[in-house]
Amino acid sequence: MDIKESMRRILEAESRAIAAIPVTDEYERAVDLIIEHVHRRHGKLITSGMGKAGQIAMNIATTFSSTGTPAVNLHPAEAQHGDLGVVQPDDVMLLISNSGKTSEIVDLIKLTRGLYSDIPFIVITGAPDSPLAREADVTLLTGGAPEVCPLGLTPTTSTTMMTVIGDVLVVNVMTAIGFDRADYARRHHGGYLGEAARGDNH
Repeated sequence: MDIKESMRRILEAESRAIAAIPVTDEYERAVDLIIEHVHRRHGKLITSGMGKAGQIAMNIATTFSSTGTPAVNLHPAEAQHGDLGVVQPDDVMLLISNSGKTSEIVDLIKLTRGLYSDIPFIVITGAPDSPLAREADVTLLTGGAPEVCPLGLTPTTSTTMMTVIGDVLVVNVMTAIGFDRADYARRHHGGYLGEAARGDNH
């Protein structure tokens, strides 16, 4: 196998998939929900996903937190064993499932609504007709491009799409709240990024 040729094919496939992510009014609705619940009502963003999608959800939560929007990641299985208690009435949830059928995530909606019925749900999925999409207040579609995994099974392209969609949300919320370098520096006290935000010369 020619690794360089394989790399070119993978880069081309994932680039096409990114370019094909549907650009819809749902993004404005998602940003508005996050701003309303986190920055006006002083709730928080709660992200959740299972497996690889859960790792993307955790990354999105930490990126939001570091850019001025308090966020936590809730493991959907642990939620069924008491961690659901992290949810508060003014929160907003961001759920991720490529199939839109992940049982733990579908159950999380039911459990959360049993606690606070008015919490809104933003969903990232590749399946517009899925159970998760039907329950969502806002649905952000990945476009459903096939995985570059040779088996067509391993989350590869889909997790790239989820990451990009998370970046779109983070950047637009940062812009909407006027988050600047000084704000960034107050949240990053160590490492290169902290030094860069403060303008330190080392």
